[in-house]
Amino acid sequence: MSAQTYEFEDWIGRTERTSDRLSAARSRRWLATFDRQSPDDGAMPQGIHWCLCTPEAPTIGLGEDGHPQRGNSPDSFLPPIPLPRRMWAASDVTFHAPLVPGSNVERVTRIDSIAEKEGASGRLVFVTLGHETSAGGRVAVSEKQTLVYRDAAAANAALVPPQVGEGGFDASNWQATRAVLPGEPLLFRYSALTFNSHRIHYDAPYASDVERYRGLVVHGPLTATLLLEHAAQQLGDNALANFKFRGTSPAIVGEELILGMRGTGNNIELGAVAADGRQVMTAEATVRA
Repeated sequence: MSAQTYEFEDWIGRTERTSDRLSAARSRRWLATFDRQSPDDGAMPQGIHWCLCTPEAPTIGLGEDGHPQRGNSPDSFLPPIPLPRRMWAASDVTFHAPLVPGSNVERVTRIDSIAEKEGASGRLVFVTLGHETSAGGRVAVSEKQTLVYRDAAAANAALVPPQVGEGGFDASNWQATRAVLPGEPLLFRYSALTFNSHRIHYDAPYASDVERYRGLVVHGPLTATLLLEHAAQQLGDNALANFKFRGTSPAIVGEELILGMRGTGNNIELGAVAADGRQVMTAEATVRA
């Protein structure tokens, strides 16, 4: 193993146990964020689990980017990967049972793997986490989450993603589409719900000057939740047994996103696309039998 390779094998298998409560007030705030009415059956729509058991690092323990600092102390669950930029790259989620307001929730998280790769933009470290979220002693959601850590962007690096071009979205390729316009209030509310202080979602100068984004970035799980909401509009709440998504390009606040769904039988494909046809997120899902 070369001197440049990070050695974090000892972190693989580390587990963390957290607890939370899906209060009625938090449920109402989540519904209000997505302009939803309270479900008739009382069960919360899919995606609410991303607002539970979130990291509760004290403010003094945050890094420059707003994420909890990583280190060798017992308080740091994730390894001290010395790459400053962190992104939620993908998730593979299995929905076992809906979450209901008033539930006591427990999440067990395990570091499943840590892999280093060399990409076109430099060194990358992928961390795969296994989450198991239970309510009332019953597993409600299982998830494999992939985080990626990257080198800092050069001060003169081109802003990403590119400016919206002249291309277009071909709605004929999709069975159901819906356009949404993520704005600053939506990003603020979602950051509050998830206790997420990553500065790319609210600090425009930091997002552009330091991380070289063209504007405030829409959270990956927020885009994924919008796709889940799109599926729910077509199929009904809690209709999915499995949902797998991967971010392919940043979504920028104030720019139209087009949500699409297509497929037959129990297998469907979902996608979030910019107005000029740039793919933002790909997803596939299995409809509950």
